[in-house]
Order: sequence, then C-alpha cells, then structure tokens
Amino acid sequence: MKWEDERRSENVEDQRGASFGSGVKFAGGGIGVVVIVVIALLMGVDPSQLLQQLPSGSAVAPSSGPVQSSPEEDRLKDFVSVVLADTEDTWSELFRAGGRQYVDPKLVLFSGAVQSACGFAQAAVGPFYCPVDQKVYIDLSFYRDLRERFHAPGDFAEAYVIAHEVGHHVQNLLGISDKVHAAQQRGSEAQANALSVRLELQADCLAGVWANHADRARHILEAGDVEQGLNAASQIGDDRMQMRARGYVSPESFTHGSSEQRVRWFKRGLESGSTKSCDTFSVAQL
Repeated sequence: MKWEDERRSENVEDQRGASFGSGVKFAGGGIGVVVIVVIALLMGVDPSQLLQQLPSGSAVAPSSGPVQSSPEEDRLKDFVSVVLADTEDTWSELFRAGGRQYVDPKLVLFSGAVQSACGFAQAAVGPFYCPVDQKVYIDLSFYRDLRERFHAPGDFAEAYVIAHEVGHHVQNLLGISDKVHAAQQRGSEAQANALSVRLELQADCLAGVWANHADRARHILEAGDVEQGLNAASQIGDDRMQMRARGYVSPESFTHGSSEQRVRWFKRGLESGSTKSCDTFSVAQL
C-alpha cells in the first residue's frame, strides 16, 4: 500500500503515556473490566457494547507519563495518521456530494487501557469506536495480534481496521447507529445480536467504499493489497473468532458476522464505491 508520501491527520491523540491505578471498579456491582471482557468473549458478545453501558465517570482518572515507543510503533503511528487523513479526505468529499458536512473523528492511541466517554476499556477489547465522543480508539499492539494471532499481515489489512471503525463514525453521523441501538433496546438478545451483525457488516462495506475512492483519487493500492484486506475481514469473522476462543461456533451469538459475510460486504463496497450498496438492513440474505 502506498502511503509514505501522503498527508498526515492532525486528529490523532497520543495517550500511550497514560496509566491507570490497579483495581479500577465501576458503580453497579464493581465488576472489573477484565472480567467483563472475558465474559463477553465467552458469550460471543461484542465487549465494546458492554463497555458503552458502563458509566463514564466511575473509573479512576489516568495519570500521564512519557510515551515509551519503539521504532515499529513510531512507524505504525505515522501509518495510522496517514490512513485517518485519507478517510477524512474521502468521506468529506462523499458527504459534500450528498449535501452533508462530514465531521472528522479523533483517533486515540493508547497502551494497555484507556478511559473513553463510553467507559473504561483495556486493550483486550481491540480497536473500537465511541459514538459519545466520536473517537476511534486503538492500542497499536493490536496490529501485532493481527499479524501473529489472526494471520492477517500487511499495510492494507491494518488500514482496513481503521477504515472499519471510521465506518462506524459515518453510521453515527448519518443517524444509523442511534436507530439500531434504539431497536436493540426494544428487542430480544437474539434480535439485538442480529442488528449488531448488520451494523458491523455495513461498517465493513463502508470501509470498502473508502478504499475504492482512495485508490481512484490517490492510487494507494498495490499488488496483493486487496487480498490482504479480504483476508483480514475473513480472519476476524465471528465463526473463526469463536472457534479460536472456545472450539465451537454459536451463530445465534454472532455480533459482527461470519468470515464469509465480512468478506462479501467489504468486497461489495470495494467494488462498487457506493454507499447505496451498503444497505445491510434491507436485504434478507446477508
């Protein structure tokens, strides 16, 4: 993926020097975040959804310190800034064409743990988007997991992760997220999971739309990049994630979609370049 000579975003917040006291607890039972994440993974639930339900003011405030950064992390920080800038350019243009104004999200780099407006989160949650503060959060160590644990190496695979979370920001700006979350509150657990899958697959499709327009405008893709992105989408499907975690698959507990579904919708956005092709809520078959 060509990125070294592209624009860097000014919307990156580096909080990797922040630290939190041990034993951080929350009101309403005092359940530690580690326990929440483990329970969520075992139940097949998206941990970030649970974190969003936690009160944002009940965690211990972080203390700041010097950022300990390796050459690899310095390169990843630079890369993430470029990808974020590219999503800003792409979505600003697409929103303008649709008569809307795009509001850039912030991207927060953290190490180990972070306090967001959606609650306290540890790196085990993975990258996530908080609609309350309109920020994307990522611990750069996730990219090591992406390469080594999920077998999805490559710059474009790494860019796909950011583009997917920015896709959630697009959904938030368009009011889609609010409608889905309201419907989830009214429905059963199974219905809530099914809606979550459609929301996540739409974010995959929107990530593909970004890649389509970015490549047409700035020629960022190189040989093998598309395959990297499709492989990343496949490796983090719910079926593969559950099989790794517990050795069996429970489709009724899916929250992000199967590997096949994630590949299909990312590819649909990538090939069409149209947000109209990303309506996961009106199709019967995902």
